[in-house]
Amino acid sequence: MSQQQYVTELRLPTFEEYKAICNSVGWTDYMNWDVVEQSIERSLFGVVVRFGDETIGMGRVVGDGMIYFYIQDIAVKSDHQGQGIGRKIMDAITDYLKEHAPEKAFIGLFAAQGKETFYNKYGFNRHDGMTGMFGVVHEGEIK
Repeated sequence: MSQQQYVTELRLPTFEEYKAICNSVGWTDYMNWDVVEQSIERSLFGVVVRFGDETIGMGRVVGDGMIYFYIQDIAVKSDHQGQGIGRKIMDAITDYLKEHAPEKAFIGLFAAQGKETFYNKYGFNRHDGMTGMFGVVHEGEIK
């Protein structure tokens, strides 16, 4: 019997794959499912990790492709966490950025609390004089 292996594919997740991973990691209530498919289509780059017939991890790069690049949706299904899948995803993303982002491009991401040291390994750090901030549209207001 052959042992299944993790396979990295340089492509965007399908809507179904995206939704399954989001649901697995508890993001269901934070997503506007009506626009997810269009959001995925407008991404600059994507990577998925498969285990057998199942997509178990994903990550995307969004932005203008010139000055601003944002790493989004790094997620691994809970039953596959701790296996180096996040590393595979970030390795593919950083390889893409090294090849496609021009000199002085800004690359941003939001790290889940407790995951900062993981992203520090890839050169992402807090910077003096800058504060990461964001708002979410809710009932027509930015909050």
